[in-house]
Amino acid sequence: MTAYRAVVLEHFRRPRNRSALPDANREAEGANLLCGDRIRIQLRVEGERIDEARFSADACALCIASASLLTEAVQGMSTDDAQRLDASWIARLLGGEPPAGRMRCAVLPLDTLSRAIDGAVDRPA
Repeated sequence: MTAYRAVVLEHFRRPRNRSALPDANREAEGANLLCGDRIRIQLRVEGERIDEARFSADACALCIASASLLTEAVQGMSTDDAQRLDASWIARLLGGEPPAGRMRCAVLPLDTLSRAIDGAVDRPA
């Protein structure tokens, strides 16, 4: 089994940070209309640092694995550093480049994270 496949299967079967984040102050939703993936990234950002990251998803194994790896990696990271992450960074986390037709599945969590960092969540006082 390749490293890529082993990583995807591990994080799909036992995803990290897959739950709601009740005190999130940033969040965004993303969707891949071609395959039906839907994801929500929730963050608790203090200052310019991501203190906590979680996700929920109705998505394929690759998208869920990517979200699991991503939410693990960005905790404690500055928002500026998180905004600089790209598809090649995700491929390294996954242990290899996803097939070209599946790259959108792998980067959907990353795109959604970027939008979550940019937008605050309105919470009633």
